[in-house]
Amino acid sequence: MQKFDFLVIESDETRVDSVLSALHFLGYRPQHGAACAAVDEATHAWRAVYVGSVADTAEAERQFALLGAAASHVPMLLAADSPWLERFGAASSPFATRMATLEFPLRYEKMAEAMRNIYARLLGGQSGALRFVGNATPMLRVNALIRQVAPFDSTVLVLGESGTGKEMVARAIHEHSPRRDKPFVAINCGAIPAELLESELFGHEKGSFTGAISARKGRFEMAEGGTLFLDEVGDMSLPMQVKLLRVLQERAYERVGGSKTLRCDVRIVAATHRNLEESIASDRFREDLFYRLSVFPLELPSLRERLDDLPVLIAEFNQRLARRGLGVVRFSAGAMQSLRAHAWPGNVRELSNLVERMAILFPHGEVRSSDLPKKYRGEQAVDEVHGAALLALMEDELPPCEAGLQPVAEALRTLPEQGLDLKDHLADIEVGLIRQALDVTGGVVAHAARLLHMQRTTLVEKLRKYGLQNSLAA
Repeated sequence: MQKFDFLVIESDETRVDSVLSALHFLGYRPQHGAACAAVDEATHAWRAVYVGSVADTAEAERQFALLGAAASHVPMLLAADSPWLERFGAASSPFATRMATLEFPLRYEKMAEAMRNIYARLLGGQSGALRFVGNATPMLRVNALIRQVAPFDSTVLVLGESGTGKEMVARAIHEHSPRRDKPFVAINCGAIPAELLESELFGHEKGSFTGAISARKGRFEMAEGGTLFLDEVGDMSLPMQVKLLRVLQERAYERVGGSKTLRCDVRIVAATHRNLEESIASDRFREDLFYRLSVFPLELPSLRERLDDLPVLIAEFNQRLARRGLGVVRFSAGAMQSLRAHAWPGNVRELSNLVERMAILFPHGEVRSSDLPKKYRGEQAVDEVHGAALLALMEDELPPCEAGLQPVAEALRTLPEQGLDLKDHLADIEVGLIRQALDVTGGVVAHAARLLHMQRTTLVEKLRKYGLQNSLAA
């Protein structure tokens, strides 16, 4: 049996039925206070209270006392005509910041909106802490959906390619929910062998199998009262799917090797990169489990679908790197053009890894297209060929009219159809030539300057400008 979490104090029987029905629909487990003589922690975990038109003040006080310590922090919904409105709505009341009023006839949409507004006020400054970075339309939609579903206990199924941030969605939902003070427990169902997954989820008793030298709690027990994140649930074996389905239906389970039935009060957030409907068609995933999990499906866009967010994502990763003591990096217009052309099979995780790699190689410097790993350069990689040819000309190794050089010279004079940033393009070529000159001369600035036909002080200034001091010889 699941714990009751919403206390209803109301003397009007018609309103009682209306409020209980709406709360059940929204995923709460309400109990009418008049039917509750005492509170048992095993069956009650109050998260909110509704107070309506109460005729008997003494009886209302008795019912309100059922909240116990929870009265100091739970949100309150008040009927607009409740006699308690003056008491709890006063500016000096501790409920003033965690209270909303309801009009009758009651509509569940209004109740849901009222609860969302209360939680938004309670979270205050925390509300943006785990907001997904990005202003592209797909991400604005994701943020809106997280805000909508977080206050309720509905099961969420997060869909999306690997690297899109599915676990971050689960954490955001948890942190914006009434369960945020309870544990958030994650388990990757695809990374654990099928024969061990049952023990990981439900725990085991001592001696239940070889190696079980002591009893151990499972993830369901660890997450009690909080949120359990089932990552890559699409990789779970069919026998294990049956056992998970039973827990979702009955909210009860046994440890491996045990006979005692344990009750659980956890919110489930599941995730997968697989197309579960295709898995159902090929008999690799149970249809009944799919519908149990996908009460509220939430699909994350790939990075390819939100390329406009590249600058803000890079800025976010730079901030995280700075907190770790790494130097931040800037990407030139040409480098950004190359990144936009990349397919990003690893999505946001791949971008995060690239930014960290560039921060290590070019701390506090500017990354140009020629500095990017080869697979990210795309068409910009041709600049390196141009640079090599120009260096050869400077060294008088090839005459300008040499037949083999002509295609390169022509390419330098040909403007791409989409146009280009000339200043950035020329800067990329200059950086490439300087790097090659330093490589040829072993990082000796004087020799590299002579090779590039410029003053040593001029080259030193360019090294500082482009952040290439690390290329110098020790």
